[in-house]
Amino acid sequence: MKSKKEPSPIRVEKNEDESEERAAARMAINPSLQSALTIEGYGKSLGDLDLMSLVDELRHQVGKTINGNLDRAEAMLTTQANTLDAIFGNLAQRAINAEYLSGFDTYLRLGLRAQSQCRATWEALAAIRNPVGRAYVGQANFAHNQQVNNEATPSRTRKKQNVPNEQLEKTDGKRLDGATPQEAVRGDQALEAVA
Repeated sequence: MKSKKEPSPIRVEKNEDESEERAAARMAINPSLQSALTIEGYGKSLGDLDLMSLVDELRHQVGKTINGNLDRAEAMLTTQANTLDAIFGNLAQRAINAEYLSGFDTYLRLGLRAQSQCRATWEALAAIRNPVGRAYVGQANFAHNQQVNNEATPSRTRKKQNVPNEQLEKTDGKRLDGATPQEAVRGDQALEAVA
């Protein structure tokens, strides 16, 4: 006996020119929906959360971030860093009280991981608050009778213009090396390679 399929709590927003299957697939990979499903699973202590209200709030937060408002990101990173610091402190205390070396090692190793994540979280917050300026450096490499210029491109959106290859002729008014080739000369023959 087949059980009756319960209706999905997910509201599929269908564009006028797409099939229901395509709309469902688009919703399935929507970052706000994926996050809402995860939050709903972990947020059971808050009671039953309305999934679509959660999706709508996440979309609102995403819109604020895209528009440059990073207040929530800064608040989230600050609270996460403090939580990780508390986890580090708890595990370090457990390590001190461990009876056996294996317990000491496990607690301290996990505590130091939490401490490392705490530091990385503070670094991420510092990077948001104080972005590092970018420097675009051109580089010139000089070799014997040759120069190669490597130019840094400031962004991937900058389009390079294709410059056609030019063949230099003596009549172009540009200089060619007109010297005749010379035979290679052996230098100081008393020096030999060391084995």
